[in-house]
Amino acid sequence: QVQLVESGGGLVQQGGSLRLSCAASGTDFRLSAMGWYRQPPRKERELVATITSNGVTNYADSVKGRFTISIDIDKNTADLQMNSLESEDTAVYYCNAGGRARDEYGGLARFSSWGQGTQVTVSS
Repeated sequence: QVQLVESGGGLVQQGGSLRLSCAASGTDFRLSAMGWYRQPPRKERELVATITSNGVTNYADSVKGRFTISIDIDKNTADLQMNSLESEDTAVYYCNAGGRARDEYGGLARFSSWGQGTQVTVSS
């Protein structure tokens, strides 16, 4: 199994910045992509940004130009730099990671893991 641990959430004023970090751990796995999703109050979970192991990125329109996702494949980490934060960015942010990991039969099976979530609150 691959476990994800997020850090970096908190309370920030509108226009401020926060940096979220996500670290993947486990045995015998290789990441193919990582991403950040968020769930605003009383709304569905939505994509924020994703990045592949070779650095190809994808962003939600609402965060383009303000958020930057990065990945360190050697450390199995992904960060989300969030600038010019708005009240609409208030949400629980979840890290996701996908790839292949050794299963109980010795083969490589695809996996998709989620972190526990970290709260980001932007005050106006």
